[in-house]
Amino acid sequence: MPLHNADIVNIFEEIADLLEIKGENPFRIRAYRNAARTITDLPQELRTLVDEETDLTELPGIGKDLSEKIREILKTGTAQALEELRKELPGGITELLNIPNLGPKRVKVLYSDLNITSPAELKKAAEEGRISRLPGFGEKIEKHILDSIAAKADTSRRFLRASVVPYAEALADHLRKGPGVKTVTIAGSYRRAQETIGDIDILVVAASKSPIMDRFIEYDEVTEVLARGTSKSSVVLRTGVQVDVRVVPAKNYGAALHYFTGSKAHNIALRRIGQQKGFKVNEYGVFRGDKQVAGKTESEVYKTLGLSFIDPELRESRGEIEAARKKTLPKLVELNEIRGNLHGHSTWSDGHHSIQDMAEAAAEAGHEYIAITDHSKSLTVAHGLDEKRLRKQIEEIDKVSQAVKGIAILKGIEADILENGDLDLPDSVLKELDVVIGSVHSKFKLSAEKQTERILRAMDHKYFTFLAHPTGRLLLSRDPYEVDLPRVIKHARERGCYLELNANPQRLDLNDTACQMAREEGVLVAINTDAHSIQDMHLLRFGIGQARRGWLEKKNVLNTRSLKELKKLLAAVRG
Repeated sequence: MPLHNADIVNIFEEIADLLEIKGENPFRIRAYRNAARTITDLPQELRTLVDEETDLTELPGIGKDLSEKIREILKTGTAQALEELRKELPGGITELLNIPNLGPKRVKVLYSDLNITSPAELKKAAEEGRISRLPGFGEKIEKHILDSIAAKADTSRRFLRASVVPYAEALADHLRKGPGVKTVTIAGSYRRAQETIGDIDILVVAASKSPIMDRFIEYDEVTEVLARGTSKSSVVLRTGVQVDVRVVPAKNYGAALHYFTGSKAHNIALRRIGQQKGFKVNEYGVFRGDKQVAGKTESEVYKTLGLSFIDPELRESRGEIEAARKKTLPKLVELNEIRGNLHGHSTWSDGHHSIQDMAEAAAEAGHEYIAITDHSKSLTVAHGLDEKRLRKQIEEIDKVSQAVKGIAILKGIEADILENGDLDLPDSVLKELDVVIGSVHSKFKLSAEKQTERILRAMDHKYFTFLAHPTGRLLLSRDPYEVDLPRVIKHARERGCYLELNANPQRLDLNDTACQMAREEGVLVAINTDAHSIQDMHLLRFGIGQARRGWLEKKNVLNTRSLKELKKLLAAVRG
């Protein structure tokens, strides 16, 4: 059974979690976490690299020991180091680390004092009031634990879309190679580029005698068959995600693709329009009486109902149907329209590659410019830059700019926004930069009023360029901090600064509705990778998906501008 990168990441993360609970060497733990991040961001499958005899130690954070472990995992499906740790500690104990406020030290106390090894046992102990009596906990944390467990239950079957991509695309490719198969399309929330998905829907057009369902059921990553039929089958893959495959006739394909792409609210709205026009709209087509009048293609469905074609990312019943009726739908931004990345890190802080490596990778990706924006001094865990080191980096960028041709390297910083709204570096050095990003990395629990005022004060700083990952969320693991985002967006318009859409799949921050608000307010959005390695360059595709869900066009995106146009906009923002 072939292993994907995500499987290796899960093993490394579990090793790191168990080592942390045991209180092992933090450098060893960090090595596993850094390796997991590197592998997560890889655009290629590790098994392919190994087959091609690539030296894995050339990857950032992958030394000889971890390289050998990767090969071991690809060969055996596990790592001996993990199996040994599982003998010492229950494997399920790592699930406790996903609950806010439960770091390794507290998990260790819960395990040693109450023998708690799962969220279910934790929930029971909290309901019985036993957690609050432990040292370092208390009633407030006990209540927060219960709230967090309840919230997590709502997302327990959700997966980051990006984590599902290799599995979904590999399965789709497998089905396309089947005899008699004509068309294979991944539909559902996956096609709409939602941040997280619950399952995968795949539509197939195939010849009547095609053994497509056998090919699906017998796929080597299937661990459970939920249903098997001639036109629909359902399975669970090894990663835990459910996949439904439907075989449809070519004449119904467009209607079925529309129906199974969704969203439900969008489909209901279209059925109502059909009813008003005397049509019946369903997954089989558009009918007048018993006669099918459309349904072979999606465009045909929309045209019959008097609408322009609506891109899948817009189908959320948030004004797209009225826009389609009026022919005012946006021309959504495309990946190839991005001219550069304005948020990236190097080895000067917590990045894995040098400034020159990052610039060369950006040039190879066809970009016109890249901004180096390492962390500032307050983020000590990321080896943030103080004024002295930042000035040295400025000199380094000047040298690298002479060495690397074909791309402009902009000077920047990701400055921490302090609790009082100040940036953590002085104006004397900030004024020398092209890009000053403001970010919240601490004090996430401030009230909405205080957090909002903190951010607004930072945005008023004369050298402030844009607000990074504006709500601080991490999908499926950390809720956004409380902030009045509409007020922040309006203030950005008034101040003349910009906002970021962070393309890291764990963030995708701004969300789609906030992107739409920014568009309506006339605030430009920078779609950035927040790259910490050259492999992160490919993350832009996920940011583009989010931007399209937020109705953003090329003109709404800051970094679709040429270098000359960008420099004018960066200069104009300075107060």
